[in-house]
Amino acid sequence: MRIHPLAADGLIAVGLTTVAILLGREAVAQGWSALDPLAWVLVLLATLPLALRTKAPVTVFAFVHAVGVLYIGLGYWPVVVTFGPMLAVYTVASVRPARTTGVCAAVMAAVWVYAGLVTHGSSMASVLAQAIAYPLVFWWFGHIARRTAELSRRLRAEQAERARREVAEERVRIARELHDVVAHHMAVINVQAGLARFVFTSDAPTAREALDTIAGASGEALEELRRMLGLLRADDALAADGAPAPGLGQLAEMVDRVRAGGVPVDLRVTGEPRPLPPGVQLCLYRIVQEALTNVLKHAPGASATVELAYRAGEMTVSVTDDGEGVDPDRKRERGGHGLIGMRERAKLYGGTIAVGPRSEGGFGVHLTLPTSAQAARRGDADADDRQP
Repeated sequence: MRIHPLAADGLIAVGLTTVAILLGREAVAQGWSALDPLAWVLVLLATLPLALRTKAPVTVFAFVHAVGVLYIGLGYWPVVVTFGPMLAVYTVASVRPARTTGVCAAVMAAVWVYAGLVTHGSSMASVLAQAIAYPLVFWWFGHIARRTAELSRRLRAEQAERARREVAEERVRIARELHDVVAHHMAVINVQAGLARFVFTSDAPTAREALDTIAGASGEALEELRRMLGLLRADDALAADGAPAPGLGQLAEMVDRVRAGGVPVDLRVTGEPRPLPPGVQLCLYRIVQEALTNVLKHAPGASATVELAYRAGEMTVSVTDDGEGVDPDRKRERGGHGLIGMRERAKLYGGTIAVGPRSEGGFGVHLTLPTSAQAARRGDADADDRQP
């Protein structure tokens, strides 16, 4: 459980206050007068405000040093109130520019010299050395902390930008494949329209059947176009590469290729097979392909199982293996696009996907993809929502 920064600062302030109180009780043993109630109040004021050091670092710094100067001027043992000012200097150095930090370090050095001047029997050479060394050390550590925080923020920003680029590139790649699906539908429409025109007067049933085919193909093409536009978010001109989009008919061939690559794969199909839109088949095919590719790359020696299930209104596909698998976060850090593509494809068709290690060992990918008309419309609406 991660502790809140303000609570952490509060615990640090309480800890330093406890140390100061324990040290203050040793004042008499060190040859100083015992601390009276006013001294104890000043000790508390020199340490407890550190609970707000990250909220107002410069203000806290100025306050604890002012209290320290008053405490020292009243003739109390100076060591008791040194911890708060030192932490205040470090805090300013960790969150403020070098110029502000330099001024604060100089103030701490001046207070240190002042304590040496009002303390009888002090070795000024030692006091001056400490007045230079301590502020310099705390300034340096604070500077390193600030630089580290800046680098961390920059790294997170670069990682977020890289993730956005990967998602955009994957969406364009998917859109190119959808372009191929749409091109297929348009080819069917073109052929059927020619057939309907040719037999329109001589063979009415054939013409009617051709028009029905045109209506179905145009509806599916419209759905794919909406999805493609939802992905692109811009008017990109895409050209098909001429290769037909793979579907469930090529799933067995792909599994055979993976077996030839050295991975034992068990393909199981349940339910009553039925025709599915090309885009849905492409989504299922690509996710199985990526999952098996991950087994090849990241789980050498493992065996895999692919389970494809035809269900009422939906399709499910699971790809599991008994190897060590691949950590999705680590793969993303290495720049992998596959897992991003899986999630984008599932979202595009209104489906849900779970990717990760299994409790019984190995790695698993489970996709549920709705195939009903209502689900398809919901997927289109989701795509439209992503438009700017």
